[in-house]
Amino acid sequence: MAPIAAEDMITPGVEDVIESAGRGHEGQDAVSDQTMIINMGPQHPSTHGVLRVVLEVDGEVVVSLAPDIGYLHTGIEKTCEAKFYQQVVPLTDRIDYLSPMSNNLCYCLAVEKLLGLEIPERAQYLRVLLNELTRISSHLVWLGTHAMDIGALTIFLYCWREREGVSRIYENVSGQRMMSSYFRIGGLSVEPPLDFYKQVQDFLDIMPGRIDQYENLLTGNPIWMGRLKGVGHLSAADAIALGVTGPPLRASGVDWDLRRDMPYSGYEKFDFKVPVSDVGDVWARYVVRMQELRESVKICQQALDGMPAGRVVADAPKIVLPDREQMKTQMESMIHHFKIVTEGFAVPAGEVFQAIESPRGEMGYYVVSDGTAKPYRVHMRNPSFATLQALETMCKGRQLADVVAVIGSIDIVLGEIDR
Repeated sequence: MAPIAAEDMITPGVEDVIESAGRGHEGQDAVSDQTMIINMGPQHPSTHGVLRVVLEVDGEVVVSLAPDIGYLHTGIEKTCEAKFYQQVVPLTDRIDYLSPMSNNLCYCLAVEKLLGLEIPERAQYLRVLLNELTRISSHLVWLGTHAMDIGALTIFLYCWREREGVSRIYENVSGQRMMSSYFRIGGLSVEPPLDFYKQVQDFLDIMPGRIDQYENLLTGNPIWMGRLKGVGHLSAADAIALGVTGPPLRASGVDWDLRRDMPYSGYEKFDFKVPVSDVGDVWARYVVRMQELRESVKICQQALDGMPAGRVVADAPKIVLPDREQMKTQMESMIHHFKIVTEGFAVPAGEVFQAIESPRGEMGYYVVSDGTAKPYRVHMRNPSFATLQALETMCKGRQLADVVAVIGSIDIVLGEIDR
């Protein structure tokens, strides 16, 4: 096999940065005009996954920047084409492994649209409840790692303390602390255990005080404010042009949240505020997410208080696995179980796009069916991939030390960027 040339290993954006180094800036002499190319990574600089950032710097000032991605590529989208529809659910957990139930929900909603399934209200409420718990857990990981990268080490331990509560809830309902695969096409895998509701209530009771604790440590801290305020500015126009969504978009002054503006899974039945700031810097993204933590607690409480009775799966015996107790006494249930597991279920031919508001922004699933039991195409629209495009806009002209703060503020997960 012929050796790979060095130039073939460089992505186009990175190549542009390298070529621009040392070319000169108008009005400056040749000596002061020289810039340097440095690598940040491939490593884990305030991100969830492996990222390489190639920077052109003039002293300590960032002249240009290019992210180099692909170190976590798994081929998940292609793998979906070889699986039955119900077998794709565990793959969606691994796109954004910090908000697995958000991915479960988006995929299930897309397939349910193709099937024309009506999901019971109880299942919708439980999906909302678990998705908001997922948002809390994801924001806690963001806050703890973001603060630690900037130098505030204590807050990381506090955030992990509360995230453990969500992980235990995950384990209680699904048997897994992270890759839950708890949602199913048609509803949920099983009814939550009896102690689930008390466990969630106990968690919700302590969270407002714990959020106060985080803010007491950080919000008025002059070092924290100095590192965040005025850093990594992103205008509303740039955010929209670059496809930024979620908290970074709302922190730039754009009042847009799919839970409210294009509701799904019963979100129209819940009362909550959408935090927005028009400042557009790292500080604004911090403030917006802290307010979102409080709003998610309120949504979870509403879901608990208004939890309806009924089934947690749709009435679709040839799509949803039958109750295990029925399988012990009814031959028809046993046959349906056997056929669904071994042959899958056919989905009417067509295509659909379903979007939800994940903790990082707009998560979308485009699913194409050719009428068989396996999807013809599954494509994920991931918020982190679009948000990463804005990194250079936010870092250009800033100090090198600000780059890690900016990366942390957009809260990207490389698993969903690389796929």
